Amino acid sequence: MRRRVVLYPEGSPVASLVAGLPPEFDGRAVRPGAVPALARNEDAVLLMDAGSDSPEPIAMAACRGGGIPVIALMATPPAAVTLPASWYACLPKPVAAPVLARALSNAFEHIRMRGEAEETRRQLEELNAIGIRLSAERDVDALFALILSLARAITHSDAGSIYLVEEPDGEPRRLRFQLSQNDSVSLAATYSGGVLTAAAHVPVNEESIAGYVALTGETVHLADAYAPPSSARYRINTAFDRHAGYRTKSMLVVPMRTPTGDIIGVLQLINCKPDRARRFASPEEIEREALPYPERFISLAASLASQAAVALENSRLYESVRVLFEGFVSASVTAIESRDPTTSGHSFRVADLTVALAQAAHRAEVGPFRDLRFSPDEIREIRYASLLHDFGKVGVREDVLVKAKKLPPLRLELIRQRAELLKRGLELRYARQKVDRLLKGAREGFEAQAAMWDLELTALLGEIDNHLATVGAANEPAVMPADAAAGIRSIAVRAFVDHVGESHTIITPEEAEILSITRGSLTREEFRQIQSHVLHTFEFLKRIPWTKELRQIPEIARSHHEKLNGSGYPEGRRGLQIPLQSRMMTVSDIFDALTASDRPYKAAVPVDRALDILDQERKDGALDSDVFNLFVDLKPWNLKPWESASKS
Repeated sequence: MRRRVVLYPEGSPVASLVAGLPPEFDGRAVRPGAVPALARNEDAVLLMDAGSDSPEPIAMAACRGGGIPVIALMATPPAAVTLPASWYACLPKPVAAPVLARALSNAFEHIRMRGEAEETRRQLEELNAIGIRLSAERDVDALFALILSLARAITHSDAGSIYLVEEPDGEPRRLRFQLSQNDSVSLAATYSGGVLTAAAHVPVNEESIAGYVALTGETVHLADAYAPPSSARYRINTAFDRHAGYRTKSMLVVPMRTPTGDIIGVLQLINCKPDRARRFASPEEIEREALPYPERFISLAASLASQAAVALENSRLYESVRVLFEGFVSASVTAIESRDPTTSGHSFRVADLTVALAQAAHRAEVGPFRDLRFSPDEIREIRYASLLHDFGKVGVREDVLVKAKKLPPLRLELIRQRAELLKRGLELRYARQKVDRLLKGAREGFEAQAAMWDLELTALLGEIDNHLATVGAANEPAVMPADAAAGIRSIAVRAFVDHVGESHTIITPEEAEILSITRGSLTREEFRQIQSHVLHTFEFLKRIPWTKELRQIPEIARSHHEKLNGSGYPEGRRGLQIPLQSRMMTVSDIFDALTASDRPYKAAVPVDRALDILDQERKDGALDSDVFNLFVDLKPWNLKPWESASKS
C-alpha cells in the first residue's frame, strides 16, 4: 500500500487543516527552498494557501519528476488562464474538511492512474522491444533464457520456469523441464542436490499446475499456490521449497500457444514483487510481501507467452533448416568423395583443421590475430566452405580424378600385348630365316648360323623385356630424373622388324610423352582438368541462395588453391586479394594431402616432413607466415576431431 503524503509550506495557515485530515493522509511540512524527499512507496500532493503562501512551493512541486499535484485554497476563484499548469484543483476558503479530504483523495487517485498509464506505456514499449529481441535470437538455449528473464522482468516475478511439450513415439504427451531462474535463492545447489530430477518430466494431465495448463490451454493464477481452489485436482510440488528454503506463494502459469493453436510449452512465473529489483531474504518475507499478479501482468504474460511461442517455433524451424542443410552438405561431400574413395574423409579433415585454426585465431589475445574475431556464423561459413572446397570435382572426368598411374591399366596392358606380338614376330622372323636356309639346301655351316641367329633373337627379346621394365617403372608417379625421361623417349623411336618386314615400336610418341612426366601422374591437360575443379566449385556454390551470414562461402572455397606470391590458381591472386579464411584452408588442405595415408600414388609423409614442406612454401612467399606459425603452435592434427565426423 502506497503512503499518501500531504505536503504544505512550513508556517502555512493550511497546517491546521492538514492536522485534521483522516489518518490515511500523512502531513509533512516543507521548509522554504527545500525539495521534499519521498520514499519509493510514497505519493505526494502539495496543499497551500494561495493568498498567504509564497509561490516558491509551486515551482518546487513542478520541478519534481512527473510534477506534484497542487491543491490551492483561494478566497475568490481565479480566471482559468491564470492557473499554473501544476495546479490540480482550487478550493474556496473556508473549505470543509470532507471536501478537502475528497479533493486530496481524487488527487492521489489521479497520481495512481497517471502512474499506471505511464507503467502501461512503458510495459507496451517493453513488450514491443521484447518481440524484436525474441525474433532476432536464433540460439535456442539463449532464447529460452531470454524469454524467461524478460517475462520475469515485465511481471516483477522473483522466479520462473519453462516447460516444453514433448510427444515421444508411442507414449503420452509430457512436459520437459527446460529452464528455471530465481532471484532470491541459488539454483545451483538445488540442481546438484537432485531435487529437480523428479520434475524433469511432468505428465500432461490435471495433477500438476503446468500439466493442467498444457492440457487445457487455460491460464492459472493463484494468490497462494499452497491453497489452490478446492475444485482443482492439481497441487504444487513443495520439494523445491523445502530443499531451497523458499516459499512459492503467488503463481501465474500461462500456455505458450502458437498462432495455429498448438501448445508447445508452459511459462510459469512465481511471486510477484512490489519492486522488480527486490530480493526476498526469507520465506517469511515472501509470505508477507509477495503480491497476487494484477490483471495487467496477467495480460502481459499471456501476450509475451504467445510471442515466445512464435519465436520458439521460428527458432526450431531455423534449426531444422540448418540441420537439413548440414545433412545435405555432408551427403554431398560423401557423394563426391565416393567417386575417389582414396581421398575419402579429406574434406571433413580439412574442415576440422581449418575451423580449429579459425577458432584459435579468434581466441588470440596477443600477436597478429589479437584484433581478429569470428562470429559463430562466420565459423560456420568457414566450415561449410571447407567441406565443399572440392565439390567441383564432380565436373572432372572420373578417369582423371582417380588416375593413380601415368598410364591407365588398359593402356599399360596394351603395351605389354604389343611387346608380346613383337616378340612373336621376331621369333617367326628368325624361324623363317632358318627354314629358308634349309630349303635352299645350304646345310653347310647351318648350325653356326642358327646359333648366331638365336643369340640375336635372345638379345632382341631381352631388349624388349628391359624396355617393358623401364616402361613399368616410368609409369609410377614418382619424381623422374631427366636422363630417365630421355631414355623413355628413346624407346619410342626404337623400332623392331617383325616376320613380315614391318617396323614396330613398343610405345608410341604420345605414350612416351605421358611416361616422361617428371612428377606425378597427370599430363598438362589432365592437370588443367583437375585445376578446373576450383572453378566448377565456384560455379556450383554461387548458384545456392546463401543467407547474408554465409554469402562468402563461394569466394572462400574458390581461393583455397591461390598462393600469396601469385603462383596459385585459378586466377593467380596475390597477398590480401586472397581471403584470410582461404589462406587458412590452403595450409590445412596441403597438410592433409601430404599426411593422408590413403593415397595410392604416394606414401604418407610424416608430420615433421609435411611441416618442412609447408615451411619451404612459406619461405617462398606462397603461404601466409602468420597462419603457418599458428598452425604449428596449435598442432590441430593432434586434436583429430574429424575422425568421428568422417565416420558418421
